[in-house]
Formats: sequence, C-alpha cells, structure tokens
Amino acid sequence: MATVGGMCVRTVTSISRCLRQSIHQRATWNGLQHRRLCTTNSDTKSNKEGTEKPDAENSNDDPQKVIENLKADGEKLKTEAKDFKDKYMRALAETENVRQRMTKQVSDVRLFGIQGFCKDLLEVADILQQATQSVPEKELQENKHLRDLYDGLVMTEAQLQKVFLKHGLEQIIPQKGDKFDPHFHEALFQVPAEDPSMASNVATVEKLGYKLHERTLRPALVGVFKS
Repeated sequence: MATVGGMCVRTVTSISRCLRQSIHQRATWNGLQHRRLCTTNSDTKSNKEGTEKPDAENSNDDPQKVIENLKADGEKLKTEAKDFKDKYMRALAETENVRQRMTKQVSDVRLFGIQGFCKDLLEVADILQQATQSVPEKELQENKHLRDLYDGLVMTEAQLQKVFLKHGLEQIIPQKGDKFDPHFHEALFQVPAEDPSMASNVATVEKLGYKLHERTLRPALVGVFKS
C-alpha cells in the first residue's frame, strides 16, 4: 500500500473528505444565519414604520382645525333642530286648528240641524197668529162657540212658541222707534218721520222675525222712517 509522508493514501483521502464536508456545513450555517438576521431586521423596520405612521398622521392634525370642525357641526345640528322644532310647532298648530274647526262644525250641526224644519214651522206659526188677530173682539163676546175656538187657537199658538223656545227658536219682535239692525230687520218701505231723531228707525212691523241660537232664521219685516 502506497504511503504519503508516512501515512497511507486511504487515510489521507478520508481526512480530506471530512474537511470538505465540515467546511460546506459551516458555510451553509452561516448563510442561514445571515438570511434570518435580514428577515428579522426587515420585520422590525416594518413594525416600526407601522407604529410610527399613526403618530405622524396624528402629528399632522391641527387642534384649532378640529375645534373649528366641531363648532361647525354644532351649528349645523342647532340649525337642524330649530328647523325640526319649527315644523313640529306648525304641524301642532294646524292640528289644533283642524280640531277646533271640526268641533265647531259638530256643534253647528247639533244646534242648526233642525233649521230647515223650523223654517217650515214658521209658516204654521204665522197662520195661527193671523187667525187669532183677525177675530173681532165683539164677535168673541157674543159667540160662545167662536170664543172657545179662539181660545183653542191661542193655546195652540202658545204651546207652539214653547216648543220653539225649547229648541232655541225665538221671536224677533221689534218695537216702534227701535234702531234698525240689518242683522235682524228687513226694511220693506219708508214712512215720513215726525221727529228727525227717529230717522232710519223702525216705524211699523209687518211680520215677526225668528232667530235660532242667535242666528237669524228670518228677519223681521218692518217699515222705517225716512232719513
């Protein structure tokens, strides 16, 4: 077996192979350590940038500008609240007006629902009045049967007027010299005035008027003094 420097060739070859493997492993290990160190440095840098970015953004916010924005938002909210309150008050007032109108309409229907019926009965009252006023007093004293009939008509007229009053229907009875009121009187003609101070006042009554709950149902027909 050949020898080199006193050692056999096989032994030298084994030692050389072991040395190459050891050098290769050390180089591989150093490469892994270098890559791990680079990755760690990169992650640290990224985390540092991510952490510092909000600070940079926060450092750019101006406190005065933030206050102005808050004030502007506050004024806007006040304006909207005022507008909503105004709309609410208007709606509330309109609702109250509608309620009052409906209440008045219901009340008017209750009070004046019989207006048409009352107008028809006024003709009956007029006929009864004319009948009692047309009988001569002398005939009543001489004719007992006529007197009984007359008394029956008077009682009927009185009862009818009581029914009228029960339902709010009242007579309008102007007197001579009363001031002419267009709400309750209707002038048919004029007569000469004996006293100038009586001008335009009621002179004579041709037909009685009627009012239903202070609403004129039929004005009294009158003659007035000339002015």
